Amino acid sequence: MAKKADIGLIGLAVMGENLVLNMESKGFTVGVYNRTVEKVDKFISGRGAGKNFIGAHSIEELCANLERPRKVMMLVKAGKPVDDFIEKIIPHLEEGDIIIDGGNSHFPDTIRRTKYVESKGLLYIGTGVSGGEEGALKGPSMMPGGSNEAWPHVKDIFQAVAAKVEDGSPCCEWVGEDGAGHFVKMVHNGIEYGDMQIITEVYQLMHEMLGLNHEEMYDVFTKWNEGILDSYLIEITRDILGYKDEDGEPLVEKILDTAGQKGTGKWTGIAALDVGAPLTLIGEAVFSRILSSQKDLRVKASKVLSGPIPKFEGDKKQFINDLENALLGAKIVSYAQGYNLMSEAAKEHDWDLNYGGIALMWRGGCIIRSVFLGDIKKAFDNNPQLENLLMDSYFKEKIEAAQEGWRRVVQAAVANGIPVPAISTALSYYDGFRSERLPANLLQAQRDYFGAHTYERVDKPRGEFFHTNWTGRGSDTASSTYNA
Repeated sequence: MAKKADIGLIGLAVMGENLVLNMESKGFTVGVYNRTVEKVDKFISGRGAGKNFIGAHSIEELCANLERPRKVMMLVKAGKPVDDFIEKIIPHLEEGDIIIDGGNSHFPDTIRRTKYVESKGLLYIGTGVSGGEEGALKGPSMMPGGSNEAWPHVKDIFQAVAAKVEDGSPCCEWVGEDGAGHFVKMVHNGIEYGDMQIITEVYQLMHEMLGLNHEEMYDVFTKWNEGILDSYLIEITRDILGYKDEDGEPLVEKILDTAGQKGTGKWTGIAALDVGAPLTLIGEAVFSRILSSQKDLRVKASKVLSGPIPKFEGDKKQFINDLENALLGAKIVSYAQGYNLMSEAAKEHDWDLNYGGIALMWRGGCIIRSVFLGDIKKAFDNNPQLENLLMDSYFKEKIEAAQEGWRRVVQAAVANGIPVPAISTALSYYDGFRSERLPANLLQAQRDYFGAHTYERVDKPRGEFFHTNWTGRGSDTASSTYNA
């Protein structure tokens, strides 16, 4: 009897090809199918030649060649294609078989699909896969969630192919029910947006204000990558700054300053608004990409709107140290906000998220991997009920030490007319979070004045609401209690 595959995969694009090669290299037999079947034949005779792959020319054939419970993984474009493939797969499965979505699906879709697939007697997993092409081949970070009963059947495969940290722990663990895995992946991508934005703002200050050449910037990022900022994004920024075009000039300066996006950062911001989490840094990172895309309008504006001409007269070495502190402070805030969002969403969707485990999953294989994440894991190991990362003693100490230089960076950027939206909003969040009193008392008075929305009083118990007839022309009838 011919050997059957341990898992099947639909979608032999770059990520799919590399992920199945990873699976096969770990001792698993993998069934492969692609809608354009010529890709299957090309793969089997090319990169997959002589290896434990079973090529299929139809979904029926793929499913027939899988061990029970069948595990069918899709790596296809998010949205309607996922729903279409689910409908095509279901008729060829039996009770207890598992459908896996490894794409960048929006978590509400995964919540809906889990419920639907389970109604058919099957199990469903939505797993975030991070690390790009190289990660898929050598070891990605994987964030699975969905039908809890499915996890034991895929655990060995997922943890075998996932990236490993120093002690051998895999960057993959069960996240939670229905859409939890894709939600955590979405937050990962949002943090990725934020990390990239604060790095680019630092680059702009180095380039426009300090006047550093690319060799000098390369040296700075090289040094930073050996300390607390050691991370994949700092590492690749170093490499980019050191890369020369064919004419010997820095390639980065020949790239048009318009940034693209695929929507996961936007989803993260919308999710934060939905659950009432102050995700200011990631929000600014998304808006910065949108502003960058308005290139033609910005060119026109640059010819009619004036501002200061950047000029730096201080100690460059000291300011570079300040930039490191600004990067660190903003990065801490970004993660604090991201974790706060996950906490609020967990309450909303009744997920039991392991926050330290999530940090471990992000330690390797993914785009935001960094040494920094080990300290986040320690923070939640020390206090699983930690309400905000800034309340952890380690991060409190680091952000307080960073803030003097961080403030100097924001001051210098404003004085020189160089935009630092993410770095500055992170500092504003920090100052707001540590403020016992904010001016929302006046805001709530304004709301009560024009809309009778009521307010609470400092001299009365929380939960008691009051309305004032501010003009004498209104009434004592209140609207409704406010929702923050």
